[in-house]
Amino acid sequence: MAAGTAALMISDTLSGRLSAADKKLDPKMKGRINHSVCKWCFPDTSLEDLCKAGKELGLQSIELLTVIDFPLLQKYGLECGMVSGVPGGIPQGLNRMENHDKIVEFFEEHIPLVAASGFRIKNIICFSGNRDGMDEEEGLENCKKGLQRIMPLAEKHKVTVCMELLNSKVDHPDYMCDHTAWGAELAKSVGSESFKLLYDIYHMQIMEGDMIRTIRDNHQYIGHYHTAGVPGRNEIDESQEIYYPAVMRAIAETGFNGYVAQEFIPKGEDKLGALAAGIKLCDV
Repeated sequence: MAAGTAALMISDTLSGRLSAADKKLDPKMKGRINHSVCKWCFPDTSLEDLCKAGKELGLQSIELLTVIDFPLLQKYGLECGMVSGVPGGIPQGLNRMENHDKIVEFFEEHIPLVAASGFRIKNIICFSGNRDGMDEEEGLENCKKGLQRIMPLAEKHKVTVCMELLNSKVDHPDYMCDHTAWGAELAKSVGSESFKLLYDIYHMQIMEGDMIRTIRDNHQYIGHYHTAGVPGRNEIDESQEIYYPAVMRAIAETGFNGYVAQEFIPKGEDKLGALAAGIKLCDV
C-alpha cells in the first residue's frame, strides 16, 4: 500500500523535480531559447561546479559575474550573458547626475574588456537608481545624459548596456525604472542599438502583468530576459502564476537571439535538479 501511494504521488507536472539521473538534459536543445543562469541564486555551489553542471544542463552562459570570472567560464565554453559590477548598484544609478562620472569610468574600463572576451553576446548591466523624490521626467533625462556619454564606446566595441526593469512594489522600493513604458521611452530617447532593457519577467509580472503583449510591443528595446516564479522568486513551477512556456514562445516569436537567464531561488535540496527543470520548461 505504501509503495502504491508513493507511486501515485509521482507526477510529471511542470514542477516535477528531476532525479539525479534525469538532470542531464537531452544535449539536442530546441535552439529557440539561449539559456543562462544567474550565479547569485546558487551561493552554495562554486562557480566551477556550476560551470560543469551547466554544460550538462544545456546552459550557454552563467551571468551577473565580473570580468575576473571570464577565464573560468571560457575554460568550460560558457559565456557571461550579463556582466555585473557597476558602481552604486541598484539604488545609486544613472538618474543622479552626481553618479555619472564613476559609472562612466566603470564602463570606459569594462567595455573593452567585455568586447575582448570573444563572447557572442556582450552585455553589461546598469540601473536607473531610486527616485528619492525625483520626478519621472527628470530621472529619464538624467539617465539619457549618462547613457549618451557611454554609447560611443559601446557602439565602437559592439557591447550592449542593459538597464534592468525591477519591481518597486516588493523587492526594490522606490526604484525608478519599474515599468516597461518608462524604460522603452528611455531607449527611444537614447537612440542607440547599444542600449537595451533587461526585461525581468518576475519583476514585471509584479508591476504590470500583461507580459506577452508588452514583450511583443516592445521587443525591439529588450536585450535580455530573467525568470523567476511569482510570488516568492522561487521555482518556475505550477505553484506560481506565470505560465512560462507561453512567455518563452512569445519571446522566441519576436526573433530574439540573446539570453534568457534563470534567476529563481531554489527552495529544496536538489537545487541543480530545480535548475534543470527550469531550463527544460523554458526550452520551447
